[in-house]
Amino acid sequence: MERNVKKFTSRADLQEARYNFVSTLNRQKKKVLICAETGCVAGGSLEIYDKLKSLCRERGIDCAVELGRELEKKDRPVEIMGKESIGIKKSGCHGFCEMGPLIRIEPAGWLFLKVKLEDCQEILETSIVGDRPVERLLFRQGGATYPTRKEIPFYQKQIGLVRAQSGESDAESIEEYIAGGGYAALEKALFEFSPERICREICEAGLRGRGGGGFPTGRKWDQVRLQDEPVRYVVCNGDEGDPGAFMDRSIMEGDPHRLLEGMIVAGVATGAREGFIYVRAEYPLAIRRLNNALRQAEKYGLLGEHILGTDFPFTIHINQGAGAFVCGEGSALTASIEGNRGMPRVKPPRTVEQGLFGKPTVLNNVETFANVPVIINMTAAEYRKIGTVDSPGTKIFSLTGNVRHTGLIEVPMGTTLREIVFDIGGGIKNDRAFKAVQIGGPSGGCLTGEHLDLPLDFESLKKVGAIIGSGGLVVMDEDTCMVDVARFFMKFTQNESCGKCVPCREGTRAMLGILERIVEGRGEPKDIDLLLELEDTISATSLCGLGKTAGSPVVSTIKYFRDEYNAHVQEKRCPAGTCEALKTIYIDAPLCRGCARCSRVCPVGAISGEVKQTFIIDVTKCIKCKACLATCKFGAIKEG
Repeated sequence: MERNVKKFTSRADLQEARYNFVSTLNRQKKKVLICAETGCVAGGSLEIYDKLKSLCRERGIDCAVELGRELEKKDRPVEIMGKESIGIKKSGCHGFCEMGPLIRIEPAGWLFLKVKLEDCQEILETSIVGDRPVERLLFRQGGATYPTRKEIPFYQKQIGLVRAQSGESDAESIEEYIAGGGYAALEKALFEFSPERICREICEAGLRGRGGGGFPTGRKWDQVRLQDEPVRYVVCNGDEGDPGAFMDRSIMEGDPHRLLEGMIVAGVATGAREGFIYVRAEYPLAIRRLNNALRQAEKYGLLGEHILGTDFPFTIHINQGAGAFVCGEGSALTASIEGNRGMPRVKPPRTVEQGLFGKPTVLNNVETFANVPVIINMTAAEYRKIGTVDSPGTKIFSLTGNVRHTGLIEVPMGTTLREIVFDIGGGIKNDRAFKAVQIGGPSGGCLTGEHLDLPLDFESLKKVGAIIGSGGLVVMDEDTCMVDVARFFMKFTQNESCGKCVPCREGTRAMLGILERIVEGRGEPKDIDLLLELEDTISATSLCGLGKTAGSPVVSTIKYFRDEYNAHVQEKRCPAGTCEALKTIYIDAPLCRGCARCSRVCPVGAISGEVKQTFIIDVTKCIKCKACLATCKFGAIKEG
């Protein structure tokens, strides 16, 4: 049953509630923060949450303190001075995703990794009732044990601005968000700032769109603010479609009110009265958390009519996308919200002039809006002290691929690739050599060993022909075939093309066909230059950003790994040994005992030799059935 709450009708109401919520939180002598983000939920974190609560109740431990109950009572001090409790919470993402399910216990700061249901009793006895960490659940590396989160190398070079409360509080509680300073930026926007000053503050902070383009956010807001049309909209792009990217999802799941607050402030700044969040339907947990946050904000009077007693109204709707990558493009996204097929349109007019329903529209992604409360609260001048001159603030990246420690990281803009891959990520798995990083998803490009000391910011990446994109980083080792990487991203882009314009629809199909021929050993010498010519035409003539950047992974891999393309085309060989069609079966002569077993099982007579002598395989006859591989007992027959 949902609890009745007192609606805030003034700024004082919100401030008083914050005092009460903080006081209640202070009664929790320990906080058990259980990651309840999609990855950890898949690993059983919700079952762990239920088990720990059940065990606490069996021991008579109060773990059900509900913030906001004191608002229903007139005698506030009695409620605040109640007995101490343990706070067991469903938190947002802790970042160290590969180690989930994760549990952190405060105030000690212990971080427990890969927690299982059967660990709950020991955690209760040792760390909740007792005051010691469960040693076997702590992070270990190089013979050292790291009991607390702040000591773990993965977190050392990170800084939490946007993710300040994700993993630190209950992801489903507006009261905990308010207690942590939530909606204070909205207070300032309504009672201290004019719309013009809000836009100026965002401009002075240097906030640039975190969805890929890097356009100055404050300038976009100001352009909408100055439109003559009285009806305006605020739209959030939560249609995160890059393979391996989950930055926006983590915010929507772990700190949804930060997104809502940023959107409401945008409404105040631009004169919009209505907002839309476009989120992919493949994010069911994010959608549930957002709907929960909307209900909570409406009940407290932070959404709807007369917010905090002012004349400002604002409502937010959630629209679920069907997973079309092209709907990450602004005009395709707004078309989809309108109920039309998600396809881009010719510009101008731009979205700030004629966006959703033909009205001026602010369109930013989740991470961009989540930066807004940070800037308003800490001031533009302080925000600019983080990051670089041209790219202030932080960036959230999803670190995946052949790196020891994968997960979600937030680092200052300008952090180098080396710091991310080797200091935070722990280096390459299995001590393999670093080869490349794909940055920016299907629209991005490859960075190589020569770029390890490159600062990751908008301007530095632009100089080397790459983009930050939404923030996906896919690390690749020496065994990765870069031609196949280009083929993978081109196949993704070709599948996701909406088909509206010929250059993208037919051009990406042609490029994909060439790449498939190359990895199948049917490439021709002219193919490499043909790929570059096609990319040049597609990027110059496509209607939207999907087509204009579709060939970026191909161009960057040819630029830095042309020798691999040449090996595939001219030598019919894959240097990484991963393209199936180009693999050969061969006999490692020093290991061959001359037993002749292999020649007897070969169905096409491709293996010849004398008994007790080294046998050989005729690659022109071999059909790669691998019967010989299964027969050889000495490991002499190999594939590569």
